[in-house]
Amino acid sequence: MQIQVHSDNHIEGSARLVSWVSASITSQLQRFEEELTRVVVHLNDENGHKAGSHDKRCQIEARPKGLQPISVTHHAESLEFALDGAMEKLNHALEHQLGKLRQRRGPSHRDNVELDTSGEQDQLLEEDFMTRQLQRSA
Repeated sequence: MQIQVHSDNHIEGSARLVSWVSASITSQLQRFEEELTRVVVHLNDENGHKAGSHDKRCQIEARPKGLQPISVTHHAESLEFALDGAMEKLNHALEHQLGKLRQRRGPSHRDNVELDTSGEQDQLLEEDFMTRQLQRSA
């Protein structure tokens, strides 16, 4: 999953900001990592140098493999709250869209389906069957 971070002229696009946003995105979207090709984050200060509530905007566009991009936006008083709000919206949207696809496909290797390959299960079933047969014939 590739992560791109963009900011407007009023927000300093430092390496520290990119690192913080990338780490947040990676940790929040870890469970969707295999299904996403790219995530693009746009950070804006809509009022520029003027102070104001809810003037920070975070727009996140996620691109799932083989599907249309999903875009969410959240306004808040700080970049941290704007990113958190947008991440929450994106998680819900991805869970909704990708959850439907997972249900259609059935269990996959990521769904922690454990298969008993040791033959233990077969042996226990056979012993149970034999015990029942002996009880019926007696």
